[in-house]
Amino acid sequence: PPTPPPPGAPTARILFLTDLHWDRQYVPGSAAACPDPLCCRGAPRDGPGAAGFWGTYSKCDLPLHTIDALLAQLPNTTSHTSNASNSTGGFAAAYWTGDIPAHDVWQQSRGDQLRALRTVTALLRARLGGLRVFPAVGNHEATPVNAFPPPYVRGNQSAAWLYDAMAEAWQEWLPPAALRTLRAGGFYTAQVWPGAMGKAPAPCPQVHIIGHIPPAHCLRSWSWNYYRIVNRFEGTIAAQFFGHTHLDEFELFYDEESLSRPVSIAFVAPSVTTYINLNPGYRVYEVAGSYPGSSHAVLDHETFILNLTEANAAPPGTPPHWQRLYSARKAYGMSTAFPADWYQLVRRMQDDEQLFQLFWFHLHKGHPPREPCGGPCKAALLCALRSGRAADPALCRPLRPALPFPRVQELWQQRRLC
Repeated sequence: PPTPPPPGAPTARILFLTDLHWDRQYVPGSAAACPDPLCCRGAPRDGPGAAGFWGTYSKCDLPLHTIDALLAQLPNTTSHTSNASNSTGGFAAAYWTGDIPAHDVWQQSRGDQLRALRTVTALLRARLGGLRVFPAVGNHEATPVNAFPPPYVRGNQSAAWLYDAMAEAWQEWLPPAALRTLRAGGFYTAQVWPGAMGKAPAPCPQVHIIGHIPPAHCLRSWSWNYYRIVNRFEGTIAAQFFGHTHLDEFELFYDEESLSRPVSIAFVAPSVTTYINLNPGYRVYEVAGSYPGSSHAVLDHETFILNLTEANAAPPGTPPHWQRLYSARKAYGMSTAFPADWYQLVRRMQDDEQLFQLFWFHLHKGHPPREPCGGPCKAALLCALRSGRAADPALCRPLRPALPFPRVQELWQQRRLC
């Protein structure tokens, strides 16, 4: 099991951005409710139900000025590590796990996707300065959405149009070897700092895995094989970071023999976009820094949001106020943020209704649905938090759910916003 760093050991802060979903057709004042899958577009209108300037609680994505405002208010990005007693400086790196374009998937062209890629990449480069950014490919980057042909598909039907553009856009952030595999299949490895991620001088390098779709949301065969990899390399994989669901959650991994010992956790960070009925948000991870014997494990994380009700009610021209919603260890009373702590949190939430409702509030970035999360909803959510691999009822049995597993899966499907 990972151990906490010694007193005074350096820590590093990682900026985590996911699911930005820039809608270049977003119009403040347009209709927030519409029959299409994506709203807040078209001509402005008067009266209630109009799209807010900074975003809207509806099935809407974000204008570029909201994404820019998020980046503009971040702390100085030149700091690489900090002491444990002073971890409020800049970031060591940024992880950016995809989904750049909006949800208007029925009308997207390759040109639209490439414009989104280049526009948002340029914005990040301008606002983050020299900070290293490690991007991952989201399922909305392609058109048609979710269409990622394997590398053996050649010609116009291949994904080369997208991967080549990504390699060109991200060449200042990634080394040549990473750009080659990015062009080939949309994946890469790169060194974040000495001793972590890829080739490193340490005899047992620690790895951070970043991706877009969390493992339990993937096809069953892929998900179960990935679960085996995490088990086999539990001493190497220091952390896993994903997005895609737009919600603030996680997926636990257990040893395959008994399914009782927590060996890893996939953190699932909330989206920047509001889609659907959410505040904009982003995540900052605190990890063990670069020093001999460092685990590079996650020590804590903080979630920041923009309260749309307050932001849209402010006088025009007022900069939006991004606020820290919570710190994980403080909010949930955890001594550390290792897999065993999150495993215990699930067990505690089963009996502590107040703690569960706090998690439910954070899950939705401070803007939960009007309908409360009752017994069936709670059973499905706690089961999902335990399930790092798809369609495995055995992972839910220790919770003694009153629902049959097919019903639990059905409730999962209802929660999906992406």
